[in-house]
Amino acid sequence: MATKPGERKLQILQTLAEMLQNPKGEKITTAALAARLEVSEAALYRHFASKAQMFEGLIEFIESSLFSVINTIQAEQQSGIKQVELIMALLLGFAQKNRGLTRVLIGDSLVNEDDRLQTRINQLIDRCEAALKQALRIAVTGNELLASEDIGSAANMLMCYVVGRWNQFAKSGFVRDPMAHWAAQWSMLCAACLSQPIVSSA
Repeated sequence: MATKPGERKLQILQTLAEMLQNPKGEKITTAALAARLEVSEAALYRHFASKAQMFEGLIEFIESSLFSVINTIQAEQQSGIKQVELIMALLLGFAQKNRGLTRVLIGDSLVNEDDRLQTRINQLIDRCEAALKQALRIAVTGNELLASEDIGSAANMLMCYVVGRWNQFAKSGFVRDPMAHWAAQWSMLCAACLSQPIVSSA
């Protein structure tokens, strides 16, 4: 039975994501992608104008997956500190479940690709940091944090922690689980940059 155009596009993106899971992190060519799908390169270009457009499809998936949940967290959770915890756990857990996409998030798979792809990832990370900053503002309003806290610096430090765990996961060949020690480290982060007592989040 023939594959519908939308299904074929999704199949191409899923296969690209699977190929990005290779721990060796080798550059993926359209020829290799076509061979994995058992189609011609021309068949790929019937669905995507370029390899950059394929990566854009992956980035769009990451954006929709993350920000749909972040929006839900913001709508349903009144505690700013809890919002921060849930957003960070989401970002770490997404990497844990999507190895290939972690390489997109850290820009590892975008080297030598169109510059606009890295720009878009940078914007995605900035949006995540902005969500953390907004949650911290809510924490101040709710008297969970002191008004004197440097909200911008705290949000940046928390996002740097997430990006660091993403990098460690990808560079270790997906051995260093980004969620490892999360409960303990969240307590440490609360004590270090949020002036919160160390309390287990278990």
